[in-house]
Amino acid sequence: MLNKTQLIGRLGADPEVRSLNDGAKVTNLRLATSETWKDRDTGERKERTDWHRVTVWGDGSAKYLSHATKGAMLFVEGRLTTRRWTDADGVERASTEIVVRSGSGQLKILGDRLSRRDADHSTTGSRHPSGSEAEQTRLDL
Repeated sequence: MLNKTQLIGRLGADPEVRSLNDGAKVTNLRLATSETWKDRDTGERKERTDWHRVTVWGDGSAKYLSHATKGAMLFVEGRLTTRRWTDADGVERASTEIVVRSGSGQLKILGDRLSRRDADHSTTGSRHPSGSEAEQTRLDL
């Protein structure tokens, strides 16, 4: 069976990197995707934005994503997963997210919003274009 999700969107906040007790790194992202259309009745332009949780596992991806900041455009490919739990008040909760793991996902920084300190170097050591040229670096997991 196939469970693959691909998104292109903008970061809603800088990536959040956490180190777990076992030393593993996990990076959490909030990715916004938008669609626009013209209302048939009014002719008015409409837009809807959806927010997606993305969880990326691995030290290499944490280093790679340190180059991206809020507003950067990313391509994300991963597995769609829904976690379910009961909160402290006994309420059933669920959260759907895209999980990117080594060997089964992909990340690409597509946008032009790299942090200033990293504007001249990517994780591969290549030079990023300057000015308004779009960044196109990639990390295959």
